[in-house]
This record gives sequence, structure tokens and C-alpha cells, in this order.
Amino acid sequence: MSPSSSVAARRLAGVDALRGLALLGILMVNSTQIMDPYASEGVREPGAAFVDGFALWLVTALATTKFYLLFSFLFGYSFTLQMASADREGANFPPRFLRRSLGLLLLGLMHAVLLYNGDILMTYGLLGLVLLCARRITPATAVRTAAWIYGIFGVVLTCLGALAAFDPHRSGVDRGKIAEAVSAYRGDAGTVLQANLDRFPDAVLGVLIMAPGVLAAFLLGLAAGKRALLSRDGTSRSQLIRCATVGLIIGGPGALFFASASLGPLGERWQYLGLGVGILTAPALTCAYACLLLLLLRSSRGDGIRQWLAPAGRLALTNYLTQSVILTVLATAYGFSLYGRMGTAALMVLVCAVYGLQLAISTAWSRRFRHGPAEWLLRTVTLAGPPRRRADR
Repeated sequence: MSPSSSVAARRLAGVDALRGLALLGILMVNSTQIMDPYASEGVREPGAAFVDGFALWLVTALATTKFYLLFSFLFGYSFTLQMASADREGANFPPRFLRRSLGLLLLGLMHAVLLYNGDILMTYGLLGLVLLCARRITPATAVRTAAWIYGIFGVVLTCLGALAAFDPHRSGVDRGKIAEAVSAYRGDAGTVLQANLDRFPDAVLGVLIMAPGVLAAFLLGLAAGKRALLSRDGTSRSQLIRCATVGLIIGGPGALFFASASLGPLGERWQYLGLGVGILTAPALTCAYACLLLLLLRSSRGDGIRQWLAPAGRLALTNYLTQSVILTVLATAYGFSLYGRMGTAALMVLVCAVYGLQLAISTAWSRRFRHGPAEWLLRTVTLAGPPRRRADR
């Protein structure tokens, strides 16, 4: 058995496949944020072609706020696998995880400054410390805590959005701000870097805004991992069908309202209320996506789907960073300066091509190597420290 296959045998293919699916959703959302100055402000470009507006509407409805929750849930689930691995090796888990969190934080800082300030890695590096402190709580307590955190977060945002909807003094899109961003990102490498530095406080604010959702998803993943829900026998087919159905019933209308409030046909005054409703109902649709994929993995076509998605999921960090590199080179003066020049429909075609290429490369890479480049770097940082000593049993 090759090194890569022995590693794969110890992993949960369902977890890797879900992470591979999440990569597509993250790529769809981040591509619009990196390439489109209007999408980064959460609005549709005036005068955009219908096909581009509809493509952005679909991305907003189906992907925005959903897949970062799935990634975060899987982070919490993988946290339990890392604890189990440290226990098998007789390693002291907290120092190991602290080094991993520091590595994620540093990678996130570089990612936000050099590439894209809508970074998630800084959030993971910081909130992972909360997860470490909560590692001994019971699954039931983790679920209740997550429900309270996310429920309060969603209700507060929805209420604030409702107030904004009736604010007669609400201002529209800041065209001057968009023009400045276009000039900076199409300028030269120096103006790109300066624009990212200028937007860094927004990235920090984004960490704070995303924190409740990410933390709640961490805790749900922690609970699911302790119960081994993503193992082959962790959930029944009927449970998956039931969860997917409820998720679609609750999350579908919320997603449609979110997109309609942000991009039309509802008026601009509904934008913040739509965001609140979209965030409040996003976990339901995220759950539906996960359950539907798990059902597919148990079908007659499951092996083929798993063989494509799981390698990409095993190289998720490398693929995530590579996506940002590709899009930033295309969008900014680092490369082709296409910022604001590509319609969303064409962009989604590009997204499919990039994702397909990543699936193929990840599959080929995993046949030869145990870890991706970014995973190897993070693993090296994580495992650095005193030699392991196996505890007496």
C-alpha cells in the first residue's frame, strides 16, 4: 500500500468529500467578491446584462453564507479527529493545536494582505482557541450552545435589517468608493498591496461579524465528531432524507428572500433585512447540502463521486489558497487587471474550469504525496515541539 493510500484509509472519505464540495461554494462566492467591485458591496452592477445579474442572483441565493458554515462545521468535526490522533500518539494535544492555530493565523494574515481580504483563516486561527477551551463539553451542551449563539446572532441581524428597511435616510451604493477600488486594483502591484492594507480593518471587522456563525458551526462539528455522525454508520438513510427535506423547506425560502432583497426584484431598502433572514436560515440549507451529498455517496454512483471530491478535500487548504492566487492574478495588476471587467456568467464558467482543474490535480497529487504543500507546511508547524512521549496505559 502506498503512503497516500494508507493515509486515506485512516481518513473519513465523507468528511473529505464534503470539504471538496465546500471548496466549490467558496470559490463561487469568493470569485464574485474578488472580481466584481459591486458584488463585493452586496449589490448588482447598474446596467449589467440580464444573464450576469441572474448568475450573481443564483450565487447569492445558493452559495453565499452557506459554504463557509459547511467549512466551519468540518473544521469542528476534524478537531475531534485531531484530538483522537494526538491521543493515539501519546502527544499533548493543546500545545499541538495552539501551534496549528498560530499557523492558520499567520497564513490568514498573509492571505488578507497579499491576496484577498475576505479571509477565513484568521477567524479559524482565533476562534480555534475557543474550540480548544470547549473540547471537553458534551455533544448536547455543544449543540445547545451553538443554537443560542447562532440564534441570537441571526435574530439581532434580522431585527437590525428590519429597522434599516424603514429608514428613510438610508444611502445607496458609494460609487466613489467603487471607483477608487477599481483604480487601485487595476493600477500596479503597489496600489494593489496598499488597497489590501487599507481594507485590512474591514477584514478584522469581518472576523468579528463572522465569529458567531463560525463558532456555532465549530461547536456543531465538535458535537457531530464526538458522535461520529459522518462515519458510515453514524446516520441512517432515513435520517439524512429527513434532515435534507427540513433543510430545504426552511433554508430555500430564506435564500430566495436573501437574494431578492440584495439584488432584486425587491428594493434596496430590503437589503439588510434580507441579509439577516439569509444568515438566520443559512444553516438549514447548508445541512440540506451536506445530507444530499452524503446520500449520493451511499448511492450506486457514490464511489465515483467520492474519488473526485475526497482528494480535493484532503488538499483543501492548498486549493483554497490557490483559488485566491488564480483569481487575484486575473483580477488585479498582479496579472491581467480584469477587476470589474468580467461578467458573472463568464466568471462562473471560469470557476467551473478552475474547480475541475483542481479536482484533477488533487487526484493526481494524492496518488503520489501524503499532503498538499500548504497542508505539509501547517503540519510541520503543528508537529514542531518536544519529542512525543507515549503515556503509560
